Amino acid sequence: MVPDLTIQTYLLLFLTGLCSGFVDSIAGGGGLIALPILFSVGLPPEIALGTNKLQGSFGTLAASYNYIKKGVVKFDESLIGILFTLIGAMLGALTIQWMAAGVIAELVPVLLFLVFIYTLFSKNLGYGFGHPRMPRHLFYVVFGLGLGFYDGFFGPGTGSFWTAALLILLGLNMKKASGITRIMNFTSNIVALTVFIIGGNVLYSAGFCMAVGQVIGARAGSSLAIKKGVGFIRPIFLTVVFLTIVRLVYLTYFR
Repeated sequence: MVPDLTIQTYLLLFLTGLCSGFVDSIAGGGGLIALPILFSVGLPPEIALGTNKLQGSFGTLAASYNYIKKGVVKFDESLIGILFTLIGAMLGALTIQWMAAGVIAELVPVLLFLVFIYTLFSKNLGYGFGHPRMPRHLFYVVFGLGLGFYDGFFGPGTGSFWTAALLILLGLNMKKASGITRIMNFTSNIVALTVFIIGGNVLYSAGFCMAVGQVIGARAGSSLAIKKGVGFIRPIFLTVVFLTIVRLVYLTYFR
């Protein structure tokens, strides 16, 4: 049963989209802000998740466009990653229809903790371009399929995994890694959103209201990230990863 939403609730959703879009465009993790609010206004879990994907897709699209427009990333450099992320997300979304995500739910906080520790103690990580440890095309095939599948199957922390992989294995700086991450997030978000739409699990009035805030927040956040660089992105990235770990541990072991 979907509740009737008041003007005050729509204002709250707009502001939530604004904050979520701002944070997500810099370091990911916008769902940490958006989902609790969607639950708090009384949406059933499946509709809250679908509505979150709708509004989040607008934010990742706006941030991706800004990173491309300002020359941080080039769209054609990401085409292989987009293709294999799309394939991976479709496979993940299909798989979750008949398979439980319990094992992954327990594993992800551990993997994110490793990302957090590695980034925290690698003081120079992301400040400049390093030596790639994998061929670029092979990287996009492997991680496009793997992280695309993960996002379609389960999802939390996908942006953190993308950013860490781009920093460590392709040797990118954090600004460019953040831009490419937004593009890949948008790709897998669209696949997940399509599944929710087919299932009738999206509240469009709430989603589009939040999407307006998402676009504004995403443009502001990505512009700040581009202007201020790694010193601005790094602490936000670490904070988002840490909060994602806390949330997943709570949901997995204490809820």
